Amino acid sequence: MTRRLAVLISGRGSNLQSIIDAVAAGALDATIAVVVSNKKDAAGLTRAAEAGIEALHLNPKDYSGRGAYDQAIVDVLHQRRVDLVCLAGFMRLVGKPLLEAFPRRILNVHPSLLPSFPGLDAQRQAVEHGVRVSGATVHFVTAELDGGPIILQTAVPLLDRDDADSLATRILAEEHRLYPEAIRIVLDGRWRIDGRRVVRRD
Repeated sequence: MTRRLAVLISGRGSNLQSIIDAVAAGALDATIAVVVSNKKDAAGLTRAAEAGIEALHLNPKDYSGRGAYDQAIVDVLHQRRVDLVCLAGFMRLVGKPLLEAFPRRILNVHPSLLPSFPGLDAQRQAVEHGVRVSGATVHFVTAELDGGPIILQTAVPLLDRDDADSLATRILAEEHRLYPEAIRIVLDGRWRIDGRRVVRRD
């Protein structure tokens, strides 16, 4: 049975596009059931619509608080029988209703080698800190900001000429490769969580 994904976005949707492309190429045995954005003008909504995917804007201002907004998202996803939720540049903290509705079924991609540089502006943090290696991480989402068990990581070296923008560009290319692979691993089901570790089974 083909699994059904939801992708939550806030912006241009380049990681969404990598998932769309992986599904279209047959590299990911899944279908994208819906794309939801908290921003009406998110370019990713256009990407989704052009790919024939249902694209919805849910305005947080229409709800009484984060919990009510998250519950509205849950309702949308349940109505569409979603199996896995993928955050792709979704610039909101995920609250209790979503976490409880989709335990160990919400993924996020982050532009650093977590646990280093969680939160916003990870690339700028890396450059300012002077690290020699950064990268990208796909992890399960928990109540701890960027703190869930790590599924996949890849390293990206910092070059002497790098600023936050150039580093972000190179990390993003790795995110596009890494995210569909992490989704495939999770959907395959041959893994377990041991403490904080995601352990893959043969």
